[in-house]
Amino acid sequence: MRSAIIVVLLLAGCQRAPVRTNEVVIIPARDIPTSPTDPVWDSAPEHLGKLLPQDLVEPRQLKATTPEVRVRAVTAGSDVAFRLEWTDATQSDMPGPSKFLDGCAIQIPKVIEANPPDPQMGQAGRTVEVSFWRADWQASVNGRKDTIRELYPNASIDHYPYEAKSLEPGSAAQKEMAARYAPSQAVGNRRVGPRASPVEEMIAEGPGTLSPAPNANGRGAGVRTKDGWAVVITRAVPAGLAPNTRTQIALAVWEGSANEVGARKMRTGWIPLAMRVGK
Repeated sequence: MRSAIIVVLLLAGCQRAPVRTNEVVIIPARDIPTSPTDPVWDSAPEHLGKLLPQDLVEPRQLKATTPEVRVRAVTAGSDVAFRLEWTDATQSDMPGPSKFLDGCAIQIPKVIEANPPDPQMGQAGRTVEVSFWRADWQASVNGRKDTIRELYPNASIDHYPYEAKSLEPGSAAQKEMAARYAPSQAVGNRRVGPRASPVEEMIAEGPGTLSPAPNANGRGAGVRTKDGWAVVITRAVPAGLAPNTRTQIALAVWEGSANEVGARKMRTGWIPLAMRVGK
């Protein structure tokens, strides 16, 4: 028994550290991993992205918070998945007044060119594609309801009119009444309410120009680790990216407990993004 324990400990101690690269390298896989804990990530090289405060445009982040983010990437067919992991001692996934949320994003130029656009959200006529994950959206996908009872458990609620027994659940009248008590959803606010995916895809041509991406199919999943977050973001392989080409990727992290939101974040500059033919 003792010898078996020793063997297990030796094997655990001999596990290889991840191969570190000075660029983000996409490797092929049989299937796209949907979970940050999928074993396929163990075979992917890791890039350690050093994060900098976003201090160029308002609202600025003048104090360094999250120091770095680790990223790996795999592809299967027309999609590519990126796994981002960073430390964050506080889980910030509850929306509300004066509350800020954990999140992360990847940014890739829409067009591959020798001189990429500005890493600060692109520039006029030179679009960047952004895939954004947020912790409260993940909680919604995981099953947390978007109700006062769930978000404010100490609130006292007698009833809502749309829950009246005279309204048949799921009927047009019941849905119309419920919409009156969810005005943000009623007007199409994409930032609130129940979510089918914790990832949103957007495009930009400079700071302050973010807008929904057409034909977006971004998806992903995030989980808490022992010291922070691990998140998978899946999107289409960048147009024109092949084993004999290079493009760029930039990363961003928001720490809700540090009041980071919008442009107030930690981010990288451009990092080379390459695709490998074989493992």
